[in-house]
Order: sequence, then C-alpha cells, then structure tokens
Amino acid sequence: MKQSNFKLSSLSHKTILALAGLFLMLFLCTHLLTNLLLLAGDSRAFDAAVAFLSSNPIIKVVEYVLFAGFIIHILMGVIVWINNSRARPVKYYVAQGSETSFFSKFMIHTGLIIFTFLVIHLINFFFIKLGWVALPDYAKDTHDFYSMAVVLFKEPLYVILYLVSFVFLGFHLKHAFQSAFQTLGLNHDKYFPAIKVIGTIYALVISIGFSIIPIYFLFFH
Repeated sequence: MKQSNFKLSSLSHKTILALAGLFLMLFLCTHLLTNLLLLAGDSRAFDAAVAFLSSNPIIKVVEYVLFAGFIIHILMGVIVWINNSRARPVKYYVAQGSETSFFSKFMIHTGLIIFTFLVIHLINFFFIKLGWVALPDYAKDTHDFYSMAVVLFKEPLYVILYLVSFVFLGFHLKHAFQSAFQTLGLNHDKYFPAIKVIGTIYALVISIGFSIIPIYFLFFH
C-alpha cells in the first residue's frame, strides 16, 4: 500500500512539474519576443512594449501566476529529485548511455545554475525598477529597463555569466521539453521523434535568441 501511494505521489509531482515547465516555456517565448525589441536600434519599440505590459491589468495577474509557476516548478523539481534519489539510493555500476539519461542526470544541477542566474537577473532588473537596489553613478537617472540593459550588457563579466547561464538553460530545456510530453503520456512512437526535434529547435532558439542581445550591446551598440 505504501509503495502504491509513493508511486501515485511521484506521478502527481512529475505531472505538476511538467505542466509548470510547459507554462514557463510559453513565457520564455513571449519574453524573448519582447526582449528582441532591444535590437531595434533605439528604445522606442521596447519602451512601448514594456509600457503596454506594465499598464495592462491582465498582465499584472499573469505576473503573479508566473511567479507562482516558477516557485511550483522549483519545488516540484526538488521533490521529484529527492523521490528519485530515495527510490534508487545505489548508483548503477554501468551508466546508462542514452541521451535522455544523460540530460536527466544533470537536470537538478542545471536547474540550480538557472535559479542562481534568475535571482541575479531579478535583482538587476526587477528590484532596480522598484528602487530597491542602488544604480551606478552613470545610471542613476535611468531606471528604465532599456537603460539598464545598456548598462549591464556593457559589463563583460555579466555578459559571460548571462551567456553561460543560457547555455545551461538550453540543455535544461532540451530534456525538459521531451520529458514533459513523456510525463503527460504524449510519447507515442509515431510522433515522439518529432517532439524531440521540436524540443531541440526550441532550446536552440531560446538560448541563442537571448544570447544575441548581450553580444549586440557589448560589441555593436
């Protein structure tokens, strides 16, 4: 009976993890499309998008849902990792050679790296916008997101941190995409290979798309 309850609990955790993960993947698409407006050459297009998002009451509600999504995804990820560790306390002598097992082995590690970057990212952008973090002298009068992007992406160390983080995010997304469909039972032999390809393309588009922005500001702006 205990084993049955454990399996049901584990399955529920994985399902919630998958659903929260897919929701965050949708957010990354919209976030990328907005951030790519930074490449327009001036701040007008990006500022207009931010003004719309900031003043829209529906978006305000979505922000709370988004934060909840992040928290749920992180908590469920930790719980699933703990459950998996308890279920298999002794490591296999021969390591699994599949791509899935390789990525799944390091999901908790890439997740922790992404979480660390997310905290830094929120401190640099969201909390600065609220006035909770002091700006450098040359940026004290520019509390808008575009100006902060210019300031931060002129710092080589921050750009390196940003790029490395999105490399890890790409690996995380590649496995998470197909893993979510597997968890939800959508892994039919006919179309699952296509899901794997779509997941790889999605991971590349997100990681490369976000990475272009700091490279542009560091070298070409």
